[in-house]
Amino acid sequence: MAGLLRRVAASAAPVGYLSIFFSILTSPAHAASPEINTADTAWMIVATALVLMMTIPGLALFYSGMVRKKNVLATMAQSLAAVTLISILWVAFGYSLCFVGDGPWLGTLDRWFLAGMTMDSVNPAAKTIPEALFMLYQMTFAIITVALVAGSVADRMRFSAYLLFSVAWFIFVYIPLAHWVWGGGFLNSMGVLDFAGGLVVHLSAGTGGLVAAKVMGRRHGYGTENLSPFDLSLAVMGTGLLWVGWFGFNGGSAGAANSRAVMAIIATHLAACSGALTWGAIEWSTRRKPSVLGMISGAVAGLGTITPASGFVAPWHGIVIGIAAGVICYWACTWLKHRFNYDDSLDVFGVHGIGGLTGTLLAGVFATSAIGGTAGLIEGHPQQLLIQLYGVAVTFVWSAGVSFVLLKLVGLFVPLRVSREHELEGLDISQHGEALQ
Repeated sequence: MAGLLRRVAASAAPVGYLSIFFSILTSPAHAASPEINTADTAWMIVATALVLMMTIPGLALFYSGMVRKKNVLATMAQSLAAVTLISILWVAFGYSLCFVGDGPWLGTLDRWFLAGMTMDSVNPAAKTIPEALFMLYQMTFAIITVALVAGSVADRMRFSAYLLFSVAWFIFVYIPLAHWVWGGGFLNSMGVLDFAGGLVVHLSAGTGGLVAAKVMGRRHGYGTENLSPFDLSLAVMGTGLLWVGWFGFNGGSAGAANSRAVMAIIATHLAACSGALTWGAIEWSTRRKPSVLGMISGAVAGLGTITPASGFVAPWHGIVIGIAAGVICYWACTWLKHRFNYDDSLDVFGVHGIGGLTGTLLAGVFATSAIGGTAGLIEGHPQQLLIQLYGVAVTFVWSAGVSFVLLKLVGLFVPLRVSREHELEGLDISQHGEALQ
């Protein structure tokens, strides 16, 4: 009898061990515990550095190469100021209001000055990397969005007014939009697709820039004097840095070192290529010569337009979206700009605003469920296009309305625009006491 019991126990042991092992694997505590992945962490550190590079030196060079010599340093100072100001505000309360809590309108202040953040904590939006890294990555998006707006009012905005407006715009425009779209807000709940910032970054900055350009008025000599760029070689170098940085911008928005990040990077690169070729081809056919300014504008238009769709579409869609960017953004920077007679100095609205709008809508057309988990119009889900249109309308109205109010409020404290004498002298001297020799 004892031998029989031993044989039964021995035969049951493997089954018992398997059941214990299975219960451990399927226990709720195990399933809920986040696990930081070293490969994902390494990639996101690189992506963070790439996106920061987009502002300094990328955007600083891109913008300063397209203004006149007397305003080069002042234009660079605006990008540098955005980095320093927004970084501190993001740590103080920006990150918490955007990405902590899932209220429909705003997050919470639970992470005020990163309170409670540990080395092992994670954010639900990025469960395989440290929360501190997710916070830092999203900081770089806030930085470049604020810096983009400055291009619309280059050559004429007072530096003190720029600082005040940047702080206010970050608080009242960027933070709500980032939460609505990415942080669990009402647009996110509706299913609006914005992989890396078509709404949150490009349309919001472009719209804010357009309103600022209208409120401040045109530059002295606009339409009558030569306002051609000082050094397009700087702008070309800036374009290259932006282009490479965009791999971190869009690829990093996957939040992990995975195939979706690779698909987003390929679509991004192809969109930039087709955007540059399309813009250059249009100029070649209408003006007999493809300009360098036109080709880099087309590349940036392609990059901005693919941004919201990059993690939802197939690589070949990037070519189609880039072509659309080249055509539509060229139209916005020429016919539309002249028709409404506004002086958007560096075409922030025409390239980024219209590009972000176009890309957001095309995400609703080309979204592929096998890549992003959401089907678009082509795959038989036309409702997605309507959802995207709603997201565009909300972003445009909010950014335009709030930007107008903020500009008027800032104007009560300091003049928005430099004097005529200082504008003619140049902002490098008048605002910073320095100049290129």
